[in-house]
Amino acid sequence: MADAPFPPFAPTRELYTLTQQWMQGLDALGALTPDDIEIGPSPREAVYAEDKLTLYRYPLPEEVTPAAGSPLLIVYALVNRPDMVDLQEDRSLVRNLLNQGIEVYLIDWGYPSRIDRHLTLDDYINGYIDACVDVVRERHGLDAINLLGICQGGVFSTCYAALHPEKVRTLTTMVAPIDFHVEATAETGLLNAWMRDTDIDLMVDAMGNMPGDFMNFGYLMLKPYALSVQKYVEMVDVMGDERKLLNFLRMEKWIFDSPDQAGEAFRQFNQQFYIDNKLIKGEVEIGDDTVDLQDVTMPVLNIYAEKDHLVPPTSSQALGAHVGTQDYTVQSYPVGHIGMYVSGKVQRSLAPAIAEWLAERA
Repeated sequence: MADAPFPPFAPTRELYTLTQQWMQGLDALGALTPDDIEIGPSPREAVYAEDKLTLYRYPLPEEVTPAAGSPLLIVYALVNRPDMVDLQEDRSLVRNLLNQGIEVYLIDWGYPSRIDRHLTLDDYINGYIDACVDVVRERHGLDAINLLGICQGGVFSTCYAALHPEKVRTLTTMVAPIDFHVEATAETGLLNAWMRDTDIDLMVDAMGNMPGDFMNFGYLMLKPYALSVQKYVEMVDVMGDERKLLNFLRMEKWIFDSPDQAGEAFRQFNQQFYIDNKLIKGEVEIGDDTVDLQDVTMPVLNIYAEKDHLVPPTSSQALGAHVGTQDYTVQSYPVGHIGMYVSGKVQRSLAPAIAEWLAERA
């Protein structure tokens, strides 16, 4: 007699296994404290502070020889916390760069409060970023330094490099949007379309700053099932493994640690970039200056994610058609927006690729 396609007790066994996993996971969760969910394990020191901003330096390990192309200043987005680049010991872009001999500096924007609602893009780019660049230049006796901008921080860094090319030796952009009007699909580009049709003026006028929780909710709605249901269903599979459970909780802690955004800067960014797409037109206004991408004449390394649902690959790829440099390199990885930092395979090759590229231009 042939085997039945569904053994009569299979559902019972599956339910029993699921229940056991759930109970083991509850025990593991109960044994954890907030201090166990540690993010940002790499040693660092604050070397500059202004308003809510802190500039951190990550010193090289004693056994590592400084490499050509050091130091490197990382500019993160205003959305979420920059801890993503140093999530945990075995998934840390910062630590991997340090192991390549690249001394790292990182801008932490902090948590804007109501008093910061009138900060502008000029304050962030010509004010805060410029001050941090000068600190790193002075500490190392350099005329120009290497800049790495991530996501919105990549947009800020690109604008800064165009406005202050004499202070930027190389520019690296990572998952950074450049063309904000690329075609939206069901898989990617929806954020660009949504932002063009949202009444940001009304929201900023009513609330002052843009609430981080509101922004985070919008990102979750880009993939509502995968990001709000599926991952918690799949969480049961890792709850019995403390290491995997901690990895999951670190990511959750980072995702839901969403600072508010200064209202006026958010308004300006939405109007000039999302609505008017001025960056590729050479029309972005930062204070009294106009950003012309042809003024980005230093070597550029553009890194993008091939499966990015927040920043369409074509949006990042547009950079090469508009910058003025003759030394332009593009590198992609078959991951999503966050996979750039949490994929073990990417982390094994990303930092060495950046370090090699920097060394060749040192």
